[in-house]
Amino acid sequence: MPATSPSPTISIILPTWNEATVIASTLAKLAPFRARGAEILVADGGSRDATVSLASRLADRVIQAPKGRAVQMNAGAAVARGTYLLFLHADTELPVEAFDALVECMAKAVAWGRFDVRLSGCHPVLRVVETLMNWRSRLTGIVTGDQGIFVRRDVFEVVGGYPPIALMEDIALSKSLKSRAWPVCLGQRVTTSSRRWETRGIGSTIFLMWELRLRYFLGADPADLAREYYGRD
Repeated sequence: MPATSPSPTISIILPTWNEATVIASTLAKLAPFRARGAEILVADGGSRDATVSLASRLADRVIQAPKGRAVQMNAGAAVARGTYLLFLHADTELPVEAFDALVECMAKAVAWGRFDVRLSGCHPVLRVVETLMNWRSRLTGIVTGDQGIFVRRDVFEVVGGYPPIALMEDIALSKSLKSRAWPVCLGQRVTTSSRRWETRGIGSTIFLMWELRLRYFLGADPADLAREYYGRD
């Protein structure tokens, strides 16, 4: 009987849509994780650029799913083989030391958690913003997708995965997960693109995000919030 390869302990899932400008760089920086046994999955939402062809060279698997970050991440999770799932945005980079931190979490059977985040830009105000983001999630147990959410597969399945909503899917998942366990907040920093912050204006982006989150908590339709958020690009 032929030997079967062991299942990876970590599956890293990246949702993409027209990410040709960044996906090769992001995946190339995941090569050390892949070399240590992590599975790299790209869940594409119908990109019209070269995202899929670029990702196919550097990921273990590229799948197609209906467009929508939550739907795409759920589709990736459905085919992932890891006991832990790490959801990573296409413009977010993991530090090399993140692997050992995740292995330690797995040894302790941690339910879920996230990394600290660093915004890629150099503006001093971005240092304040990222610090506040990290402290806010420590205090509230609410995690954003930019922080690299990781979760034990069985816990992810018990809560039903990401709610299939157009925006705030990370907030909704956090609320479900923290009802079962408080997130482990790792100090290793993922670096995420600050393009939107710098293009829209840092102050304007802060006010927009707080406005959208407030409206979400007050019951606004995530589809309406998504149209306003993405429509400003």
